[in-house]
Amino acid sequence: MPTISMFYGVIVSMFFEIREKHHLPHIHVRYQGFQASIAINDGVVLAGDFPPRQLRMVQVWTDLHREELLADWELAKEGVEPFRIDPLK
Repeated sequence: MPTISMFYGVIVSMFFEIREKHHLPHIHVRYQGFQASIAINDGVVLAGDFPPRQLRMVQVWTDLHREELLADWELAKEGVEPFRIDPLK
């Protein structure tokens, strides 16, 4: 699972060797001991637990980079490593 971005201690990743079908575009985020899957379309936590402040940063970042994230999702579905995306500044 390659890292596609990092900011303020948050690591954002996306699987790109998907063997089973994922129906909802999402990213994986890690921060200190926390991990979660976040929907790209609306920033909802699909699984896991994440601190509120860091979750809000991820949601803002997702809003800013939604088109790039969806393009990366399409690459990942084809088994191609996604591109890196600029961090939250």
